[in-house]
Amino acid sequence: MARLVILLSVVLFSVYQTEQAYFLEESYIEMINDVATTWTAGVNFDPSTPEKDFIKMLGSKGVEAAKNASAHMFKTHDVANDNNNGYIPRTFDARRRWRHCKTIGEVRDQGHCGSCWAMATSSAFADRLCVATNGDFNELLSAEEITFCCHTCGFGCNGGYPIKAWKYFSSHGIVTGGNYKSGEGCEPYRVPPCPQDEEGKSSCAGKPIEKNHRCTRMCYGNQDLDYNDDHRFTRDYYYLTYGSIQKDVMNYGPIEASFDVYDDFPSYKSGVYQRTPNATKLGGHAVKLIGWGVEEGTPYWLMVNSWNAQWGDNGLFKIRRGTDECGIDSAATAGVPVTN
Repeated sequence: MARLVILLSVVLFSVYQTEQAYFLEESYIEMINDVATTWTAGVNFDPSTPEKDFIKMLGSKGVEAAKNASAHMFKTHDVANDNNNGYIPRTFDARRRWRHCKTIGEVRDQGHCGSCWAMATSSAFADRLCVATNGDFNELLSAEEITFCCHTCGFGCNGGYPIKAWKYFSSHGIVTGGNYKSGEGCEPYRVPPCPQDEEGKSSCAGKPIEKNHRCTRMCYGNQDLDYNDDHRFTRDYYYLTYGSIQKDVMNYGPIEASFDVYDDFPSYKSGVYQRTPNATKLGGHAVKLIGWGVEEGTPYWLMVNSWNAQWGDNGLFKIRRGTDECGIDSAATAGVPVTN
């Protein structure tokens, strides 16, 4: 009987070890810090988080889509780029360039849902609308609508394609919509956030991944808009080459960028992220690119994540620029707002 109990305990422990995200354990984080040279890792998530739940938050199919995109999908020239004679500053931060646009630095929380592709695109589009209108438009666009109403974009909480979200903005438009329970806009986000308590336990711990919502083609927030008529549009949608990213951001505002997430990235805390040797790929993620710079000799992109402000560097992170780190230099998308 005693042997049976011991055997059962071993089996249960093995199952537990299999289910938990090994890469969130403090021992794994210590291993990262032993080899990382330009950045520092730390605890961002509850180590008891199931690996499968974490991976389901990685919903961008942007890197693979960019690799298969035809040449005409990439923006090659823009007359607006000729205005500054090609000058690109060593550092740039869209939050400082357009201080009146409050949405640029806002860190959102996608919750227990792989909607990063929708968060990043709708947030970047909102920023660009603010830039284009000189602050007359200064609110969030509905991540709820793009996540659950664009059926050609992908699979809602199970992932999607950023370029198809921009295509949706150009053909269908999108209404306003703030964060969870904010009541702001026409269609606020309805997926609960995942903040951590003082002990580091996530409010989403033990809960299933959010199921896809029914598309609600009507306003339920504090803006009583004509849903069929009051949408915001882009005039186009496109991929950006590495050489055109900075000019596009300087002219129009932040963009979406996708990259492959490896098992060291979830524990990012500071510095310029570079994948450590032997790191394992987990999935694809989409974030908002708002600037660039150089830190201790390492060039970087400045990014806004959507895992709430408790993650990383107050919700932001830097990733190596110019070496296509994890595919980040070659999987950027955007569109130019229609303001008339």
